Amino acid sequence: MPDKIVYTTPDADPSELSVTELASRAADQVATLVRDELRLLRAEMLDKSKQAGLGTGLIGVAAAMAIFALAGLVATAALALSLVWPAWLACLVVALALLLLAGIVAIVGRGRVKAAFPLFPSRTARRVADDIDSVRTAIHERGNHDH
Repeated sequence: MPDKIVYTTPDADPSELSVTELASRAADQVATLVRDELRLLRAEMLDKSKQAGLGTGLIGVAAAMAIFALAGLVATAALALSLVWPAWLACLVVALALLLLAGIVAIVGRGRVKAAFPLFPSRTARRVADDIDSVRTAIHERGNHDH
């Protein structure tokens, strides 16, 4: 004869629940756990994407600065041919300063991009593994108490 289905409150003692109720609760808890882990996965992937985007943007800024530096070097070469020493020297110093700044920004940007990789959601993966271990432990303990 099948178990009689008796609906109880969520805070009922698990040892008093039918197999059907325990299975139903387990399914609900697994579904909730999966939904929560998927939300965490989405949040972690969004965070990594933002970090990669910021690093890429910084590299773009470095590229723009390098273009200005090249323009400054071109201006310096032109001035060196047509003007006396102080004008082209000033242009050269500005161009070298822009190149130095571009290098610094590129290094910072590269660090940001590297920090975002790999894009694997490692925090979520660790949490899922912990959740699986917790469920295994609970099942094992429940099995030991039933004997």
